[in-house]
Amino acid sequence: MSKKYNVAIIGYGWAATAHIAAINASAQAQVTAVWSSRKLDDAELSAKHGSRIKSYTDLAAMLADPSVHVVDITSYPNQHAQQFIAAAKGGKHIIIEKPLAIEWSEILAMKKAAESSGAKVCVCFECRFSSQFLATKSVLDQGLVGKLHYGEVDYYHGIGPWYGQYRWNTKKELGGSALLTAGCHALDALLLCMGGEVEEVTSYATQSCHPIFTAYEYKTSTTTLLRFKGGAVGKCAAVVDCFQPYYFHTHLVGSEGSILDNKFHSMKIAGLNKGTWSELSMKMLDSGDVSDHPYQTQFQAFFDALDAGKEMPLTSFADAFASHRVIAAADLSAKEGRALKLSEIATS
Repeated sequence: MSKKYNVAIIGYGWAATAHIAAINASAQAQVTAVWSSRKLDDAELSAKHGSRIKSYTDLAAMLADPSVHVVDITSYPNQHAQQFIAAAKGGKHIIIEKPLAIEWSEILAMKKAAESSGAKVCVCFECRFSSQFLATKSVLDQGLVGKLHYGEVDYYHGIGPWYGQYRWNTKKELGGSALLTAGCHALDALLLCMGGEVEEVTSYATQSCHPIFTAYEYKTSTTTLLRFKGGAVGKCAAVVDCFQPYYFHTHLVGSEGSILDNKFHSMKIAGLNKGTWSELSMKMLDSGDVSDHPYQTQFQAFFDALDAGKEMPLTSFADAFASHRVIAAADLSAKEGRALKLSEIATS
């Protein structure tokens, strides 16, 4: 039985293989084309992924194919903007890996292209669809910890030579910053949990002296402080130059209780022992491996949204744009050594 949406992949690397499996496992979509800068074998691709796939080295030719409905961009970050704009102008809906782009000016151009074309967009801030944050957000939405006044979500993941991304991640033009390259997942999750509008951002950056990490052309550890309208504050550490297991730390403090990783305490539930935490049976984010990411859940939500003619829930372009704007403010704050009003980052 044929599926409703034919998807073309741009960039055939590590992330693409996980995306293809998740797309093909959805109820409505299948991968039918792949663009790569290197020549691929169609028969080999099709056999590996279980669907008939045509390969391209000419991106314009692939985007001109009327049978392609959705384009999935998994290429290097500094190629995202140009490819996104071309796909939007080609009348395609778009899935795109994080970060949207390295330069804020490019993200503004992408926003304009998405708005003018009417393209529906799914941005891979897939941690919003993880067990950890679906459960965390459910606890928050049920009011079990009251109104949040403080939150911290931190990303610890050493990206060295043992990790495939390292070979290009060390470059400023490709990695961008500790936040853009990976820590954006944590900052995005913090914004999801805290809600409200960020008013001011202060960020500091540093870097390990270990030779593995001195190869980076940008600071590989940042800590960012956020002040929200209404008075709440938050903190996000993005550390990609550490030697430790992957850790996605979460601590949210509210007027009626707190959440700490996979534990919580609530004054709204009678009988709880105030001296111990109660445990949430969530699966913690514990790996940077793309095979462990909840792409299938996210992509299924995207195709369901396309069926309904609606914007993508949780990870639309507008959601990702808001998070990237705070990242742009944080990186500029660290560069200039000052607090930055979010209003200093243009929206058009």
